[in-house]
Amino acid sequence: MPGEVTEYTSRLPSALAAIVIALATFLFYSRKRSNNTAFLAALLFLSCFEVHRAAMASRVDMVLTVFIVTALYQLYFWAEKGMKGIPVTAAILMGAATLTKGPVGIILPCAVTAVYLLIRKQKLGAIIWKFAGITLLSCLLPAVWYWLAYQQGGSSFLDLVLEENLGRFLGKMSYESHEEPFLYYIYTTLSGFLPWSVLVIVSLFMFSWSRPRKRIADYWKQCKTCITEMEDIRLFSLLSFAVIFIFYCIPKSKRTVYLLPIYPFLCYFLAEYMFWLLKNRKKAWRIFSIFLSVITGLLLIVFMALRLRWITPEMFPEKFIAKSGYYIEALNRPLNMFGILCVLALICLLYQIWKSRKVMVYNNRYVYTTVALFFGVQLLLDALILPDVLNAKSMRPFAEKVKAEIPEGKIYSYISTPMMRFFVVNFYTGNRVVNFETEQPDSGYLLVGQNDFGHISAQYGDEFVFDEVMKTDRKGNDVKDIIYLYRFRKTR
Repeated sequence: MPGEVTEYTSRLPSALAAIVIALATFLFYSRKRSNNTAFLAALLFLSCFEVHRAAMASRVDMVLTVFIVTALYQLYFWAEKGMKGIPVTAAILMGAATLTKGPVGIILPCAVTAVYLLIRKQKLGAIIWKFAGITLLSCLLPAVWYWLAYQQGGSSFLDLVLEENLGRFLGKMSYESHEEPFLYYIYTTLSGFLPWSVLVIVSLFMFSWSRPRKRIADYWKQCKTCITEMEDIRLFSLLSFAVIFIFYCIPKSKRTVYLLPIYPFLCYFLAEYMFWLLKNRKKAWRIFSIFLSVITGLLLIVFMALRLRWITPEMFPEKFIAKSGYYIEALNRPLNMFGILCVLALICLLYQIWKSRKVMVYNNRYVYTTVALFFGVQLLLDALILPDVLNAKSMRPFAEKVKAEIPEGKIYSYISTPMMRFFVVNFYTGNRVVNFETEQPDSGYLLVGQNDFGHISAQYGDEFVFDEVMKTDRKGNDVKDIIYLYRFRKTR
């Protein structure tokens, strides 16, 4: 229905944002580097694991990323022109980023560009003066929205804003929020760049390493010289990665999606490195292509075995069937024409890589064929495998039953974990799930996990009568527990 929030419309902004970033990245780097490097950087951005996952999710992080990244591109062009005038487009983009997820949308682009200008020997006073004006202009639109939101939410809204931004950065939140160690982003960035990080790791074994023989001061001097003599576009890209990465390493609260703005810039360096490897370390490419081909081949074999019902739930122990058998059953669907085309396309790509393993390594076709192979794997997963798996584990059928049982009115809930909600049920019932303890109703319906019901029973058992209406047949996605729906009423 037009105007209705669906799975498609809720995910569409993230997908469009990823596409816009890829296009902007190509246009940005094609102005300063070769089209091949710019095009490969855009492809790598779309295909790496973390970006691909975020681009299909109903979250604000990819939308925040598109505003931050495009603002950085605009600020670079402004800096390139000698900081003349006010970059209005960049200010609007930073304002939109702030509306998406807070002041970080202004802080990060300004911090990156300011550090870049300082390294390029611009006067500190001029930088402060210019960025004061840019910041004020960027704050105009968010200020109006925050003022209107404060009029509606009052001090509770202001407390939430301060906790989610200042409290999160300083590690003083009222609840634990994805707290991770300082080095968390190092290994998660490697995993986020799969499968291309495998190529980088393999290539490290192609170099001759020796023990450091210089003093630390000498290495530091060499590093400073390298940075100051670096090309403008490469220095700006390096700082866009380094400043954002260090910024997010400081707070205790860490999530992989926070680092999405660094991916376009890392993809640029990765694209350059991949072309360099093609000319200077061919063996690394051969090993990586064999690795990717083997993974693809195994995936095809398992996919075909499931579709042709060579693998069925009955082949596994009863304990496994009870927990995960519905995944296999969901994948035991007939192979349609689209699935056949995907399989044939992947087989053709595998054949091309094997056939041309000694010839294509000498030109860029080998790189693009390998990238195309992984895009084919993603297409197979996204179109034919993951939908069946995710639908099999989805709580949507339970949510639809709840909606049929309670076609209108509030649906009360209790979850002991702070800030957690029954998001799936709330989505499919039209945002009607509210907190039981906050509302203090006399009667109605209660959603609660099996473990959390112990608290409700102990706290309110003398005051209310709870009658079970239905429950899930497996643990829910949100609370990792069996979810119950109770009808309740006050006893007095």
